[in-house]
Amino acid sequence: MKSFDEKLQVTAHRLGLTVDQMPRHLAIIMDGNGRWAQKRSLPRIHGHYRGAKTVQSIAQHCVDFGIESLTLYSFSIENWKRPEDEVNALMHLYTEYLVAIRGTLMKNNVQLIHLGRLKGLPQPVQQELSETLRLTRANTGMKLALALNYGGRAELVDATRKIAQEYKDGTLRFDEINEECISRHLYGGSLPDPDLLIRTANEMRISNFLLWQISYSEFYVTTTTWPDFKKTSLEKAIRDYAKRNRRFGAVKTGSK
Repeated sequence: MKSFDEKLQVTAHRLGLTVDQMPRHLAIIMDGNGRWAQKRSLPRIHGHYRGAKTVQSIAQHCVDFGIESLTLYSFSIENWKRPEDEVNALMHLYTEYLVAIRGTLMKNNVQLIHLGRLKGLPQPVQQELSETLRLTRANTGMKLALALNYGGRAELVDATRKIAQEYKDGTLRFDEINEECISRHLYGGSLPDPDLLIRTANEMRISNFLLWQISYSEFYVTTTTWPDFKKTSLEKAIRDYAKRNRRFGAVKTGSK
């Protein structure tokens, strides 16, 4: 099995880029499932089922490209406010999906990571999510982080509570509370910050997603809805990212 660097080299060469121009961690706000369905006079849930198929294909492309981490914004805490029948259908879809993807995850050596609050999800979703996390825990390939029942502010609250409890228990000193400490206590503590954040369906909002982690991520917004997002769409986003000059707040000597 090829390493991340070997796959990145092949992908970069094919796209006319250098390895240094390739993102290592992609984050995607998958938007437009409902609009895709409504445009075709279909129930919104049809768009979500089509979107689930897109998740599978894009995740496979990321594995093939040599992407080290892929984070997908699947269901936010705010999404519970949607119509009850749509939420129930989504939870049923998650239950099915978390079982269906196990074979593909194991075949591709992908580790599934959950971002969000497990508590609050229906019991069948909790059960299948926990089992898929267990099965893939030892996998050493791409990390696939699924933001499910997730909110960026809730993540910071939960991280702060963990830090406060450790300080109270005496296992964490006051002078040990720094940026690295906060990052370590977030849901996906082992994940690096995203290099590139993609949002589909032409929405220009962050929507409470990875508020801490995207401080220096590059943004890419496309009019394409998530069900129509394909390999070529992903390649276009990567090529756009490659053009960016990532200074991380610094300015080269002599620059104006």
